[in-house]
Amino acid sequence: MSGQPSGGAEPFGDLRRRLDSEMDQIAQQLRALASTKDRFQGLLDAVLTITAELELREVLRRIVTTAMQLCDARYGALGVLDEEGGALEDFITVGLSEEEYEALAGIEFPHGEGVLGLLIRNPEPLRLENISTHPASVGCPPGHPPMRSLLGVAISVRGEIYGDLYLSERHDGRAFDQGDQEVLVALAGAAGIAIESARLFEQVRDSAETFQRLLLPTLPDLFPYAAATVYRPAAEPHHLGGDWYDALRLPDGALGIVIGDVYGHDLPAAAVMSQVRNMLRALFYDRRTPPSDVLRQLDVTVAAGPGPAVTTVLVARVEPGREDWVLHWCSAGHLPPLVIMPDGQAEYLLHEPGVPLGVDPALPRPDHRRRLPPGATVVFFTDGLVEHPAHSIDEGMDALLELALVHAELPVEDLVHALADHHPGDGRDDMAVLALRLPAEA
Repeated sequence: MSGQPSGGAEPFGDLRRRLDSEMDQIAQQLRALASTKDRFQGLLDAVLTITAELELREVLRRIVTTAMQLCDARYGALGVLDEEGGALEDFITVGLSEEEYEALAGIEFPHGEGVLGLLIRNPEPLRLENISTHPASVGCPPGHPPMRSLLGVAISVRGEIYGDLYLSERHDGRAFDQGDQEVLVALAGAAGIAIESARLFEQVRDSAETFQRLLLPTLPDLFPYAAATVYRPAAEPHHLGGDWYDALRLPDGALGIVIGDVYGHDLPAAAVMSQVRNMLRALFYDRRTPPSDVLRQLDVTVAAGPGPAVTTVLVARVEPGREDWVLHWCSAGHLPPLVIMPDGQAEYLLHEPGVPLGVDPALPRPDHRRRLPPGATVVFFTDGLVEHPAHSIDEGMDALLELALVHAELPVEDLVHALADHHPGDGRDDMAVLALRLPAEA
């Protein structure tokens, strides 16, 4: 008998080869499905990461880096359109090495000429295997790394084109494919939402900062003293804050200084701060009494208001003497002043801080006095300057003291900005700083 199957039966070897081929195709399809699943899971993770960011510049950069990761691209960029929508007013690039950046130093960023302008004129996905062969190509500037392939999509915000996202050069050398384009289009949709959220956050933060600054006073001419202030809003949205400072000449010739912080980070806190500040200013000017008496009367007045307003505040009088000055102050739960001496030494004026306003108006409020030499600088500040969840308040105050010593020789205007720029705090609370430098001679 023959070993061949009878009739029209398919030979066993052919059947095995066909089954192997079909199994290979199924395996390839499964790998493709798994790759697609992983890719879109990566896209989902990327969307969550991007939309969690609030700073617009960081959002734009993160969109580019995410697109590069999802499509395995070597270079990426995001061009932001100008108000007319006809050119790029900003261009965020990612992927260039330090040497490549140096080679492009002094060369203006692209404004939408050549193939980059194709998306501006026609905001449909753009995929090119060879940029140089396209009729719109105008070449690259000197020092620009060679780029052959290009994938670009437009980003829309509220129905209007905001900018264009570009990728170039896959790491594996292949041209971008339809799958890359689909992923980038999906990412661009999420990017528009993230950009809008970041813009709204900036608007809220700017409005809050403007509102807060309108509530803060402008320092009068305090000659012969040199004084400067700085206010920084919290990094978190909607944190209007209740920090404030004040300075005024008192009828008896002394100089009055106030630094305070109403508990809370919202519009009611800012409103209470304005009320407390105005009441305190009137009492301080009218009552020619020790700071403790001013705070006692303020506490009684605040307690008679419509609701609780827990507030820390320090009230100080700077009284001129024949050879020096006397700092006379009282604190309602506030941080101590920092004194920088003319010889380069610095210390906190540690004292019994008392309790904040709004706790118990009957509790005693002690006064404190300290003689200060000519040329000394007194820094008053709120807790946002030194508070950080990663360490204790004492560590933050120690760091502030060291920072003050580093910048002690600066004019007070530069000093307050240096302290605010390099603050030991985490930035989640607003901060107010007032620095007062005594004249070099009594």
